[in-house]
Amino acid sequence: MAQPPQERDFIAFQKSFRRVDDAFLKTEDTLKAQFAAKGLTWPAKYMYIRSFKLDSRLEIWVKNEASAPYKRFKNYKVCALAGSLGPKRYEGDYQVPEGFYYINEFKPNSQYHLALGVNYPNASDLILSDKKKPGGEIFVHGSCVTVGCIPLTDPVIEEVYVLAASTRAAGQDFIPIHVFPVLFKSDKSKETLEKYLDTRPDYKPLAHTLEKVYYFFEEKKQLPAIVINGLGEYKMLQEYTIPPRPVPIPPPPPFKENSVARKTAVMKDIPEDQLNGFIISPPEFPGGMAAFTEFIGSIGNELGQWMPKGKQRVFIPVEFIVDEKGKVLNVKVDSKANNEMNNHIIARFEKLAPWKPALALKEKPVSRKLTQTIIVYEWPQDDIPVVKKNEDDN
Repeated sequence: MAQPPQERDFIAFQKSFRRVDDAFLKTEDTLKAQFAAKGLTWPAKYMYIRSFKLDSRLEIWVKNEASAPYKRFKNYKVCALAGSLGPKRYEGDYQVPEGFYYINEFKPNSQYHLALGVNYPNASDLILSDKKKPGGEIFVHGSCVTVGCIPLTDPVIEEVYVLAASTRAAGQDFIPIHVFPVLFKSDKSKETLEKYLDTRPDYKPLAHTLEKVYYFFEEKKQLPAIVINGLGEYKMLQEYTIPPRPVPIPPPPPFKENSVARKTAVMKDIPEDQLNGFIISPPEFPGGMAAFTEFIGSIGNELGQWMPKGKQRVFIPVEFIVDEKGKVLNVKVDSKANNEMNNHIIARFEKLAPWKPALALKEKPVSRKLTQTIIVYEWPQDDIPVVKKNEDDN
C-alpha cells in the first residue's frame, strides 16, 4: 500500500538529515518487530509520552483508534536529572517542567544528537512563571546531558524520535507528553514527594492534579480532558477520585545473628505544653545553621556503611529536644534506621556541645522539640568511610 502524501513528505524531509536517516536505518525494522511481538500495528496513529522525574523514567504508549485504550509499548531510562521536584518557573532555574504538554518540534540537527521540542511555556506557565523570563527551549534529546530538559542516551533518542516521527507522519499533529514529579504508584517515590510537599504547600494543588491524571490514565488507559483556568491552574473535566492506597503489610524483620542491640537515648520527662509555647528565637546549633548542615551531612555519609542491601537511599527522621540549658536530650530515631544507624545517630547527637537554647518572652530560656531528616546514600564498597567506634556506640 502506498504511503499517504503527507507521510511521504514528512518522513522524506526528516530523512534528508543524515542523523535521522541513520536512525531509521538502525531502528525502524527493530521497532516494527517489537510492535508485532506485542500485537501492535505499525506505525502507531496515536502516541502518548509520560515522563517521571524522580524515577528517571520515560514511557511510550500507542494505539491506532481514537476510542481504543492505549497500550504500553516500552519504558526507557532518563539518564540524567537537573533541578528538583516541582514545576519550572523561570529561566535558569534548571528545573524540568511539570505539567501537560505536547511535542511541538522535531529537531534533526540538534547539538544533542536528535531532539523533540516540548511546548514549554504553555498557557499555564505563561501565567504562573516569571513574566519576563519564564525560560524555554525544553527538549527530549540525546547526549545524556541536561540543564532542565529530558535527556536520553543517543540509541534511546533514536528509537523515540523514529517512533514520534512515524506517528506524526501517520497524522497525529500533537503528540502529548505529560511530565510528572514521581511514579505515584511507587510507595518510595510517593513518600519522597510527600516529604517535599511539607516544605512547599504552594506546590500541592499542581501535584494533586498530576496525581489525578496519572491514576485516571492508569485505570482507563485514556487521556482525560484538561483545561487551564484564568489562574493558570490545570483542571480535569472528568469527575475522578484518586483510589485509596492499599495499606502494605510489612514483612517480618529478617533474623540477624549477633545483631547489635538497639540503643536508647537519655530521656527526660518534659511536658508537651512546655515544648509548644511561643518563642522569640529558636535553638541555635554551635556555629550556626551552616555548621548544623555540615554536621547532618557528615552523619549521612558515615551511616552509608550500614545501608541495607538493595537500598540506594534512605531518609531517616530524627526527633530531639534542646532543653533550657542547651543540652540535647530525648533523641528518637525513626524505625527506618537499623540498630547500627540508630546507635551511631544517638551517640553523635548526645556528644554535641551545648546549643544556644530557645528564648521565650523576656528572653527566658525554654526547651524546644526539633525534627531533622538525615539522608543516607549507599557507599561503594571501596569508598566506605572508616568511622572510629567509641565504647558508647554499642
